[in-house]
Amino acid sequence: MEPMPPLVHGFDWPDRFVVGTVGEPGARTFFLQARSGKQLVSVAIEKEQSAALAEKIEEVLDELMAEDGNPFSVPALTPAGLVDNDPLEQPVEEQFRAGAMSLGWDPSTAQVVIEAFPVLVVDPEELETLDLAEMEPEEVLLVRIPVGSARAFSKRTREVVGAGRPICPLCSVPMDSDDHVCELPEGFR
Repeated sequence: MEPMPPLVHGFDWPDRFVVGTVGEPGARTFFLQARSGKQLVSVAIEKEQSAALAEKIEEVLDELMAEDGNPFSVPALTPAGLVDNDPLEQPVEEQFRAGAMSLGWDPSTAQVVIEAFPVLVVDPEELETLDLAEMEPEEVLLVRIPVGSARAFSKRTREVVGAGRPICPLCSVPMDSDDHVCELPEGFR
């Protein structure tokens, strides 16, 4: 039986593409959310994946900016009209949890291309016989955004990641409201 091709949630020029969270600091769930018209897709993502994605997008944009004459007109900062600090759109329904992600650049359309694939769940007994190269994901989120939107996405993502619980200046552990017990390293007690 031939494997089914993956279901592609494609957004070529989305009306909106953001990282946002649901829940209280310390118990937040991060989501990548894309919307075009009435089509809305939310993919759960780890905080660390969010931070890494923002960083990689910045690296790609900075490299493109450094090219002679900045041929793709990459902005150094987020264009004012593209700043988006609104919460995620409701309802936030998890389409899947992101495992592998990829980031690319399409010079023909001057767009950053982001792909998120579901976490791979594998039976440990089948690990030795699996051919990962042949495995097709069941679905994929594929988003293509222009350079200004990519700058805005990175800026917002860094702010969302940084907006969690404050870090204790003494023990570097995230602090919950009032009941933080400082975990100083052995030599400091």
